[in-house]
Amino acid sequence: MNDSPPLDVVAVAAHPDDVEVACGATLAKLVRQGYRVGIIDLTDGEPTPNCPSPEVRAAEARAAAETLGVQVRIQLGLPNRRLMDGFDARVALAKQFRIHRPRIVIGFGDATPTASPDHWQAKLITDAAVFYSRLTKWDQHFDGLPVHAVRRQLYFRLALEPDTIAGHSHHLLVDVAATLQQKIDAILCYQSQFAHKPAIESRIRAAALVTGSLAGVDAAESFVAVRPVAVDDLVTTVL
Repeated sequence: MNDSPPLDVVAVAAHPDDVEVACGATLAKLVRQGYRVGIIDLTDGEPTPNCPSPEVRAAEARAAAETLGVQVRIQLGLPNRRLMDGFDARVALAKQFRIHRPRIVIGFGDATPTASPDHWQAKLITDAAVFYSRLTKWDQHFDGLPVHAVRRQLYFRLALEPDTIAGHSHHLLVDVAATLQQKIDAILCYQSQFAHKPAIESRIRAAALVTGSLAGVDAAESFVAVRPVAVDDLVTTVL
């Protein structure tokens, strides 16, 4: 019997700090709006050049989650730098979807050239886990957890990447002016990752301002809907 309260949204990434950089302001806004939000980090993100230990990175991740206000943060323990799409990784993530039953899953939508190849592997794992989560007649792999169909899947992009993801037409922007500072504060929790990077706060802020300017708002984060989204009230939606 699964008594865990369901989450409305789960964001999945390869490493602690990926989600904060990609969509931290959106997650903080969702929490303010009363939704239950979770983050799943596939790896602990270590080793990295400036972090003394995995324990330090874990503490930073906890502080960042508290800053955003998310209700759940899970670290799956898959290997950093050697993250590979495969059956065991897919099942491990799909189990979390079956446990937490998110309505929406958000994850990487593309490779990140010159950055970690783990990001692309995280995309492949997430895509497969969304599918595996709803498969029936496969109970032996899922510890008796009931099937769960994720209703919508979105892709994110890292804040300093282009606003659009090539090959996808269904982009949408979220107005995050009210929670942009929360995103920045969450990113700054990762002193081991960002203290040595020049002007990171200004760069993250500028990226959100540029994205927002495309839609006439002060700041925004960009997403792709994997499948088209139909709206009921066009006027309310576009205004």
